[in-house]
Amino acid sequence: MTQHISIRRPDDMHLHLRDGAMLQGVLPETTRHFARAIIMPNLVPPVVTLADARAYHARILAALPPHSAFEPLMTLYLTEGTDPADVAAAAASGLVKAVKLYPAGATTNSQSGVKDFAKVAAVLDKMAEIGLPLCLHGEVTDPEVDIFDREAVFIDRVLTPLRARHPGLRMVMEHITTEDGVAYAKSENLVATITTHHLILNRNHLLVGGIRPHYYCLPVAKREKHRLALRAAATSGDTRFFLGTDSAPHIDALKEHACGCAGCFTATNTMPILAQIFEADGALAQLEAFTSLNGAAFYGLPPNTARITLTRHELAQTFPDKILTEAGPVTVFNPGFPLHWRVEP
Repeated sequence: MTQHISIRRPDDMHLHLRDGAMLQGVLPETTRHFARAIIMPNLVPPVVTLADARAYHARILAALPPHSAFEPLMTLYLTEGTDPADVAAAAASGLVKAVKLYPAGATTNSQSGVKDFAKVAAVLDKMAEIGLPLCLHGEVTDPEVDIFDREAVFIDRVLTPLRARHPGLRMVMEHITTEDGVAYAKSENLVATITTHHLILNRNHLLVGGIRPHYYCLPVAKREKHRLALRAAATSGDTRFFLGTDSAPHIDALKEHACGCAGCFTATNTMPILAQIFEADGALAQLEAFTSLNGAAFYGLPPNTARITLTRHELAQTFPDKILTEAGPVTVFNPGFPLHWRVEP
């Protein structure tokens, strides 16, 4: 029997679009299904000021497919030189919805991120005053800390003290990957984004039988117990958890490389993947909350009025292996199982 579900058009609360030819190539993969997205600012050079955000926003709008109603929600990249007054102006403009904190060296294009949190205290105080959220890449970069422990250590060393120093600051724990992150969000009543790929991958998928570069991301996939904790949180309906795909395109030449770039490109098939996951966990009724309601509520946005319909077919859907862009080919994330759900035109 064919099965249908109708949900409000989803939002992606953590998305990388890059710039130039890559932006042109990957943007339609998001706009096909998503109404809005929180756009990451880690370009080269990064999006630090309101002027930067306005210019990047204009480039995104110029790259939109014809008749697209997609709305990019802009963020600023927090540096130790960020001006609190500019951040306040960015928030007042309505264009910028959050500021992104990258610990310096944590991930792609994070070299301009924060090393000394005392140097950004004035910015964080201003953000707390005006209610502008801080989105955190939650990993320490201490080389003494095992890469699989960096999220848990970040919670203890950075996040807890940061919250004590700035108790009024609204925070998003981005792309959590551990049961520690799930437990902390619940116990401290914080919100957290969860990616599509971290609901599927554990570290065996990345490493067993050979290194699979297209499953390499940061934060890196963890043990199976962590994946199961993420999956339980995502499918629970708990308003503290919502979708942020962290879809991160890199051309194949930079993924299949001696020092391959971190990132999984999931924009193309996220919604069928999520429908499959939520169905398997008996939680299809919670899919709309995770993708379309919880994130919008946190950011003070009205739920989308437009809807999409997902239909389950007996014959599995196929997706292209790659998206061809003028920058080069980008491999589409392969979940490793057949996808029977389709987003209907």
